[in-house]
Amino acid sequence: MTSVATHGPVQMNPTRDVLVDVRNLQVHFPVTSGLLQRKVGVVKAVDDVSFSIKRGETVGLVGESGCGKTTLGRAILRLIDPTGGQIYFEGEDVTSLRGGELRRLRRKAQIIFQDPYSSLDPRQTAGNTIGEPLLIHGTTPARREYRSRVAELMEVVGLNANMADRFPHEFSGGQRQRIGVARALSVRPDFIVCDEPISALDVSIQAQIINLLVRLQSEFKLTYLFIAHDLSVVRHISDRIVVMYLGKVMEIADRDELYKNPLHPYTKALLSAVPVPDPDVEAGRQRLPIYGEIPSPLHPPSGCVFRTRCPQAIEACGAIVPEPREVESEHRAACIRVPGYGGDESGVASP
Repeated sequence: MTSVATHGPVQMNPTRDVLVDVRNLQVHFPVTSGLLQRKVGVVKAVDDVSFSIKRGETVGLVGESGCGKTTLGRAILRLIDPTGGQIYFEGEDVTSLRGGELRRLRRKAQIIFQDPYSSLDPRQTAGNTIGEPLLIHGTTPARREYRSRVAELMEVVGLNANMADRFPHEFSGGQRQRIGVARALSVRPDFIVCDEPISALDVSIQAQIINLLVRLQSEFKLTYLFIAHDLSVVRHISDRIVVMYLGKVMEIADRDELYKNPLHPYTKALLSAVPVPDPDVEAGRQRLPIYGEIPSPLHPPSGCVFRTRCPQAIEACGAIVPEPREVESEHRAACIRVPGYGGDESGVASP
């Protein structure tokens, strides 16, 4: 397997601009039934989520499948309209943008989709797929300039420019994902949502795509929201990590701090499940299994959404909805049992 380049932590400057600021974001989907499509409930895919992404950093977004990671990423790009809250991009609230204003946002914020097999139009060549954003945004009106730009983008992501006239079925999975990366880069964005970009690829190819993303970030001064469920991958590429469960944020911390000192019981369980290559270390590790199934997002538990599977849950967890609070410097957790959360000595916080 190709080795993954170690992505050193970005040196944070307190005065650095915040590129993306998500405040109390909600994305709810109505559930209907019957011939008249009567509303019978609401799925709270993203429920009161807040965090920020500084310019030039990579924020990893992790959690089990179905926790709302992809919905959150698409809502930030306005591919899905939020139900409530605000999304600030370069200080501008983009939640109400329409028409031309929304199109201008598209030039600055792009996405790399999860599945390279379904995210490419099988009727378009690789060159047309990469070049379509250039035509939509009118950035390369001249034909010669257009072809030159497409060739340049293919070379940047490690593809031969002579392959521009091939169709998606003529490429491997890793090559298709490189086409998706080139398409996202075509309009020179500042921010890219990487929606589990390696989960559909062979293990031998995953490290190559991760190394490519790290190199492109350095070369083009990009900012990433990297969505994944594999914590070992997120550790290599992220500067900070956001942990989600059932539409809510459980913990936010610097990458090294999160792995060294996880505070939330859910984060601890996730980290204990990450395999370690050394068999001696692996044999001596303490496992923290999570029992039971993820509750239905249509009928989430009262209070803390994780309480039905949490080994530390107490009666108060059913009555209090914990919000992520700063327990340690730049380390936030949403658990009333965490020491220093803001309650009494037992860790119980007031509602």
